[in-house]
Parts: sequence; C-alpha cells; structure tokens
Amino acid sequence: MRFTFTFFLLLISSTCLYAQQFTVSGKITDDSGKPVPFASVYIQNTTQGASANSEGEYSIGLKQGKYTLQFKAVGYKQESRELNVSQNQTLNVTFNTEVFQLQAINVGGKDPAYAIMRKAIKKRKTYLNEVKAYSVLVYIKGMQKLLQAPKKFLGANIDQIGKQIGLDSNRRGIIYLSESESKYSFLSPDNVHEEMISSKVSGSNRAFSFNRASDLKVNFYENFEEWRGISLRPLISPVADNAFFYYNYKWLGESVENGKTVNKIQVIPRREHDPCFEGYIYIQDDSWRLVGLNLYITKKANISLVDTIRIHQQFVPVNDKAYMTSTLRFDFVGGLFGFKLGGYFISIYKGYDLNPTFNRKDFNETLRITKGVNKKDSTYWAEERPIPLTDEERTDYKRKEALAIKRESKPYLDSIDRVYNKVRPFGLIVGGINIRNRYKKEYWHFDPLIHDVQFNTVQGFNINPGLSFTKQTDSINNRYFRVGLDLGYGFSDHRLNAVASSLIPIGNNFTLSLKGGSDVEDLNDLNPISRLANTVHSLFAKQNFEKFYQKQFVDASLSGRISGGLKGSATAEFAQRNWLENATGYSFFGTRNYTYNNPLALNTGGALFPDNRAFKVTLRTSYDFSNKYETYPNGRHYLLSPYPTIGFNYTKGMKGIFGSDVDYDRVSFDIQQTDLNWGIYGRTSYYVSIGKFINSNSVYFPDYAQFHGNEALFYRSDPNSFLLLNYYTYSTYKQYLEAHLEHNFSGFIMNKIPGLRKLKLQEIIHVNYLTTPDLHNYYELGAGIKYLNLRVLYGESHNSGANVHSAMRISLSF
Repeated sequence: MRFTFTFFLLLISSTCLYAQQFTVSGKITDDSGKPVPFASVYIQNTTQGASANSEGEYSIGLKQGKYTLQFKAVGYKQESRELNVSQNQTLNVTFNTEVFQLQAINVGGKDPAYAIMRKAIKKRKTYLNEVKAYSVLVYIKGMQKLLQAPKKFLGANIDQIGKQIGLDSNRRGIIYLSESESKYSFLSPDNVHEEMISSKVSGSNRAFSFNRASDLKVNFYENFEEWRGISLRPLISPVADNAFFYYNYKWLGESVENGKTVNKIQVIPRREHDPCFEGYIYIQDDSWRLVGLNLYITKKANISLVDTIRIHQQFVPVNDKAYMTSTLRFDFVGGLFGFKLGGYFISIYKGYDLNPTFNRKDFNETLRITKGVNKKDSTYWAEERPIPLTDEERTDYKRKEALAIKRESKPYLDSIDRVYNKVRPFGLIVGGINIRNRYKKEYWHFDPLIHDVQFNTVQGFNINPGLSFTKQTDSINNRYFRVGLDLGYGFSDHRLNAVASSLIPIGNNFTLSLKGGSDVEDLNDLNPISRLANTVHSLFAKQNFEKFYQKQFVDASLSGRISGGLKGSATAEFAQRNWLENATGYSFFGTRNYTYNNPLALNTGGALFPDNRAFKVTLRTSYDFSNKYETYPNGRHYLLSPYPTIGFNYTKGMKGIFGSDVDYDRVSFDIQQTDLNWGIYGRTSYYVSIGKFINSNSVYFPDYAQFHGNEALFYRSDPNSFLLLNYYTYSTYKQYLEAHLEHNFSGFIMNKIPGLRKLKLQEIIHVNYLTTPDLHNYYELGAGIKYLNLRVLYGESHNSGANVHSAMRISLSF
C-alpha cells in the first residue's frame, strides 16, 4: 500500500513538473534607457503573448522548451530573442528606434504616399470582409487617474469624497482600475457575442468590470468610426473611400519586418477642424494592408469630454492570409470645471480561431456575465494577466480591497447616510429632501418646493406635496419596488386631492402599477405643457394655457417584455370625471382677461362635457425587430434596436360597467425610430401615427385622441411634439394621421464657422404634419440649434398652404 501511494505521488509530481509554467520577465527600454510602455511580447508564429505595462515591465508564462520571442512596439525596430526555458529567468530588451529608409521613387513629383494610399484604399473592402467569422480571447485593462481636482464643487466637499474613494491628500490618484477576460466572437456582417470569463474591479468585491471588448473595438477598414459620447460626428478613417477629400499624406520611408516591406505614412487632416485623425499608419508593400497605426485626435476636431485620445493598434498574421489585431490601446487626457483626468484602456488578443462553428441565433445574446466571474483570487490573476501590475496599481488594489470590505459594512454606510441625508436649502427648493438607507437599499423622497407650489386659474395657488418610498430589489437589472402619495390643495377652489400609487416588479420582465385617488388633471392626457410653465405664463402674462377637469379614479396596469423585441401592456381604469370652472382671476401682471377653462369656448365659457363615469381598457403592443440582449447573473437586459419600432393600441370604452357612460372603440398604429445614422450628415428621428374611432357612440373630450401641441415660448421636446399647434382645439374623436421628423446635422454646418465651432452647436430641422376631418393638411417647418440639452428653434406653421403662425421655441431638459 505504501509503495502504491509513493508511486502515485511520484507520478503526480513528475506530471506537475512537466506541465509547470516558468516565468520570463524583464524590462523593455529604448536606446536612451527610457521604458517603452505597453510593448508587445509574442511567441513567434503564434498569437500567444503578453504586453509590457506603463513602466516597460513585462512577464510571460512559458512551459519548458525552446522559444523565439518577438518584442514589438510601434515606431521601434522589432527585436527577437531565442531562449531555452527550464526555469524562471530575466530577459531585458533594448529597442532601437526604427529607421525608415527614404528612396528615390519617381511618381511624377508627387509624394509616393498618395500612390500607396490609393492602393490601400482600393483594398479596403477586401480586408473589411476578409474574415467572415472568428473567436478570440481578450484581456482588457482599464485605468483612470484623477490628476487634479478643486477642493469643492457645487457645494460638495471633494476632499471628503476623495478620502472615501482612496485619493491622496491632494485629491489625486486612481479612480478606476479594472481587469477582465472575455471570449469574443464575431460573425459577419455585424453580429458579436462576448462572454466575460473573469472580472476584477479595484475597490469593489461585487461590481463587474465596465471593460467590454465590443466597446473597444475599432476597425479602420470601415469608412467611419462611431464614437457616440466622444464625438457628435463620425470620425473618418485614413483609408476611407473619400479619405483624399479629408487627408493629406506624407511618405516617411520604409523598413523590413519579418521579411516584408512596411511603409510609414503620416496622415494630416486637410482642414484643422474636420473629424479626422492625425499621426502615422504602417502599410505593407504588395498586400497594401494595415499592419500598425499610431493615431490621435484632439479638441480641434470638436471631440467632447477629453482633450486628446491616442489609438495604438498592432496586427499579427494569424494565417497566410489574415492579419488580426494583437494589441489595441486608447490613451486619453481631459478636464472640465477644474478636474483633470487621464488614463488608458488596453486590450490583448490571443488564441484566434478563424474557422469557428457558430449558430447565428447565439448572437441574439451580445454579452454574457455569469455568477462567479468576479470571484477569482489573486493566484488566478497572477497567472492569467498578460500585463504586470505597476507598483501604483498593486498598492491601489491592496488599499481599496480593505476599503471595499469597509464600504459594504453597515456602520460605514450609515455614516455616509448621516452626512448626505441632511436637509439643505437648495435641495429643499429644487431637489427635494432625499433620505437614503444604503445598507438596506431604501430611499425616501420628498418633492421640492418648486414642484409643491403651483398656480392655475381652476385651483388658484395650490400646494402639491408628494413623497415616495423606493426599495431596490435587483441591483443588476435595476428593479425597484416603489410606493408614493401625492397630495394637493387649491386655495381658491378649496379642494383637497390625494393620489396613492405603487410600482411592483413581477419577475424580471414585468411591472404592475396600481394607482388611485382624486386629482385635477390636464384635459390633454399627453400633458404637453408643464405645470411650472403654465404657472409662470399665468401669473406673469395672464396666459392660462392649461385646462383642467376633476378626476376620481382607480387604475391598474401590467407592462413589460413578452418575448424578445415584443413588449405589451394592459390597463384598466374606472373614473368619475367632473367639469371645472375658473376659481380665480389673480395674476402678478397683465391687464388682459383670463380665458375660460373650456378650450373650445375660451371667450364664452360653459361646460365642455357633463359629469360622467368611464370604464375603459387599453391594450398596447410594440415590436422593435430586434432580439439582442445582454445576460447578467440576475436576468436579461434587452438592447435598443437599430430598426423601427411598430406599435398597436386598442382602447375600449365599456358602457354600463360600474355605471360607465362611455361607449367607444379606438385603434391606432404607430411607427418610430430614433438616431437613423446618415454618417457625417447627422441623424434622423421620426414618428408616424394613424388612428380611428371605429365606434364613437358615447365619447367625452378626455377620451379624444390628443396631440402634443405647443403655444408657449418654452416647450417640452418630444419625438411626437408640434411646435405651434394649439393644445386642445384639434383633438378628435374621428380619424387622424400625424407625422414628425427631426434631423440633427451634428455640427456638419456650424463646425465650419470659426468661433462658433468651439461651442459644439448642432443644427436641427423639424417637419411636423397633422390631418383630421376638421384640420386638413396642417404642417410645420422648424429650424434651430441644439447646445447640450438646450434647443432654440424658429417654427412656422401652414394650413393648406396658408401661413398660420410663426414663433421662436425654447426647450431645456435635465
């Protein structure tokens, strides 16, 4: 028995020795002794490798045997080292700056770069579609540092916040450090699937990394790079079909790499403020493919959030035909309001499979993150990470690991709540009172005074205090249970109103809404004018645009995703509805008389409808032609569709049920799409709806088809909003067709005007249309600009060719 045990012990020991990995590590420097950050280290004739860190230090695990290691960095001559690995060893490497030989090439006196670029552009589509499918393992590391910050910002104590997130006494330090590994799969033309294998986030034991291979993917064989959030306009590739219109090129010479001649080309934007890159691209002779690039883009191109972004990309041959990305790095710096930020994301690709077997249906899921991927220990990461940590990063992980444990404790979370749950004058007026219990994930909210105090001619001055209680039930899918109570009292009509509501999550996909009470409601159920705007117009100009009625009601609604891109909702409501008259004529200014509360008899008054009861059921379904979703440990999150969304509504007013007086059937169909991409010419959004009352035996004004009109200077921007249409006049109980189109040129024009281009203004045009039996061919044309969330437009309305009205409109959203 002892012999048998010893035999197996020896067998296991010898097997472990055979499979043991040894470490080859060292430092990569240039010929002046300075470290070369993020240089690539690859085993020759494979895509297996590693990368140096920001200080030039590298480490690669190898089994026992003979290897040829290749060391590569853009701008340096490639180095190769042969070694026999049988133990851990140190191998330092010195790079020499790549010397590109200039040769006399006669191309009619023109820079030879243009002849090379013509060939490269001609081959663009070939290389874009060269690989129809592949899978690859991707390691991603992201790091951002706060380089500078003010002591206080908008009343917040940045020193105090800095201590909580691990900054030093000067408010500097790492604010985001994360590593992840994913298996990334691609299937032509644009299907991707990413499964996260491991995730590590400094300072959090529960969070998943924000690193996504799909977010960091770039392909300069595409004509444009879409970097939403960074640039309003698509960025133009140096090898785009129309690149000669945007770029100048300069040939800087050629060198030989792995027996292939490589040309170094400088790319220079023709116009300083076009959405173009600057820097260098490396193109292989004969094949005319990209083998490397070192590009950057700055604020001159009107990018947002950051001052400069640099892109470093290297390619390796995976087989005799295809070159694929081996490393991809983004470096960035930027600042705003006294804050300065810098950092990088780097991706290392290995283990390409260019002949995978895929099921197209598997790509409905674009991302999968399962339980346990953020639970890998330090031993795992020490073996798997291809980029060594710097001393600063090791310290950050270690220090914030203790902070993470502390942050999850009840005493710490309670101490944070004691600081932030204080009532402050600004919050009381604008933001309300917010009381959190972070440990229990509970949240109380009391409405601000700016919401609580209002004025209208039906109630006079009225107060509307509201409170709500929210508890997070699912942090991954952002699911909440919520209950609320809204009170209202008018000092002119002396009515007390109260509405109770609740939102109850049902499973992962559905939400049950319950609501009931008594309230003063807008006759237009789309609420096209805000209560604040109506208050201001009434008190300062005696323009009481909004019209009201009394509603005592109870309703229940179940809504959610049925399957894939199919959503649905069902709502049942019973209401007692009473007509209201004006109760006051008070205002701060203005000599004109207020109009009556009847929108169809503004100057004569009278009841718009008799008191009535209504029981109605509304069904809605919509489909967005996309089944794309992301899977997290607690469920699916469906993605916005790039296709139009179609919807169908049916409302039935049921006479006799609970004494209901209404009897009608209304159907409608709509189609809408946002951000339809037109490349450098901007994006288009549209909405079209057609509807009809197929039965209108008994229907009252609140049941009419309403439209999102506008008569005030300040309006609510909405995909289906008009600029100049009356709020109520053209509501109908018959048939209708409305259409809205907005095109945002994303700075295509303004960016060409000196002085204005720095403001990053976006040009907008509007076209709106409506026809009903009582309003034939009403249309609006509008044009203006958008700056951040502020819109200023000039609109003009026409009815059957006759000019009806023109005015300025302003929208500010938060």
